[in-house]
Amino acid sequence: MPSKKTQGKERTCKRKPAGGKKAESGKASGKKGRQDRHETRVSGPRPFWSGTIAFGLVSLPVGLFPANRSKPVALRMIDENGMPLARRYFCEKEQRALTQDELVRGYEVEKNEFVVIKDRELDKLAPEKSQEIDLKRFVARDEIDPMFFERAYFLTPEKGATKAYRLLASSMQDAGRAGIATFVMRGKEYLIAIVAEKGILRAEALRFCDELRTPSDIGLPETEKADGRRVRTFEKNIKALTKSKLDREVLKDRHSQRVLERVHKKLDKGEDVIDAPEEPEDEAEQGGEVVDLMQVLKQSLAQGYSPVTGGPTGGKAESKGKAARGTRSEFYKRAQQLGIAGRSNMSKEQLSKAIGDAE
Repeated sequence: MPSKKTQGKERTCKRKPAGGKKAESGKASGKKGRQDRHETRVSGPRPFWSGTIAFGLVSLPVGLFPANRSKPVALRMIDENGMPLARRYFCEKEQRALTQDELVRGYEVEKNEFVVIKDRELDKLAPEKSQEIDLKRFVARDEIDPMFFERAYFLTPEKGATKAYRLLASSMQDAGRAGIATFVMRGKEYLIAIVAEKGILRAEALRFCDELRTPSDIGLPETEKADGRRVRTFEKNIKALTKSKLDREVLKDRHSQRVLERVHKKLDKGEDVIDAPEEPEDEAEQGGEVVDLMQVLKQSLAQGYSPVTGGPTGGKAESKGKAARGTRSEFYKRAQQLGIAGRSNMSKEQLSKAIGDAE
């Protein structure tokens, strides 16, 4: 494949593997079932890394937990029938979607000029794998600018290390110190600050210096001596609005709450609620025997019933009319019965047209 391609992203339908079964309890219990399914998606965090904090002659086994939750409201992209969509890379020059094997990584040195870096080269440049948090030094906690903090993690003691963990946390908190350390996770080296608070150790992933802008980078003016009278006025206003503690109500995500309230109102009314259709199997099996779908179709039509709607047929014209009013899942079943090729990749409209042509 050429090393230079104009690539974009397109969204395509992403279906579940054939034969998968959707839980029927949600449909049976209506809106309550849907709310129950939503609540069961929430699960507790899991440790995604374990190793040891090493400094001097001390070795403390710990686990790493994310201290942040994912956003409570996540809106997925779906089509009009509720089918989840997937992102794919698209080559505008060749007008086709690319497979994973056709993708390469490149560093843009100038506009539209890239230096390709192959996977095996990245593997050689990756840091050596290690299960050790290398605690290099301690600094005053106030010395770390909050701008460097990127993401928080909890460090938890492994079995048998609780006493040493508590001792380290207490010593660091009393001294007002934070540890600066590095560790390797998933082929990447991270710089972290280990801080202690209320007997708990927390790892704050740090940004590197070249990731931060300076005030001069964005044209902020140089510091000037402020007028004393105006300073006192501001101090007075700040004091009037100062509270002893930070009210956690201020930190609530009000936008997400409003979105969730809207979702539940629509659920209660049954408005704009759709269930994604399952991907039907190419062959239906009953009692271990493969059913001849073409034979079933012929028998149904001979008896005057539509295999899609289950109602009486009114001839060819009426059959087409009913198909046009059906769902994509119904169209797919009808196309499957008619033996229409390529039906899995067809849209609702394409299936409807193919069914009409086949009839």
